[in-house]
Amino acid sequence: MIHHELLRGQGILVVTPEGPLEKADFEQLTQVVDSCVADQGELKGLMIYTEYFPGWRDFAALITHLKFVKEHHKQFTRVAAVTDDGFLSVMPRVADHFVHAQVRHFYYAERQEALAWLGGGAE
Repeated sequence: MIHHELLRGQGILVVTPEGPLEKADFEQLTQVVDSCVADQGELKGLMIYTEYFPGWRDFAALITHLKFVKEHHKQFTRVAAVTDDGFLSVMPRVADHFVHAQVRHFYYAERQEALAWLGGGAE
């Protein structure tokens, strides 16, 4: 399951995985992001906020996740992986080859710094 919160005034979507990710999570996120983009245009940022990455429930969830990224990466200016998990901490180096947005890792305790960066703060 993925909990999500839209910080409307800031144009930032915060997603918090809570257990293994499922296909339905990304279907729901697609609706949320598409609705926000229709209302606001581009979103400034996406924060993935989780102490440890819970993985995917099954292969269908992984495929749906990849499809979500492919279809929505241009709708975010910046993506912050806010985590202590080693898997997600390397995401910025991998994502640079595949996504339009700037991607940066922050430690789990650095949520406020990540929000400031997502809102257009300094590199």
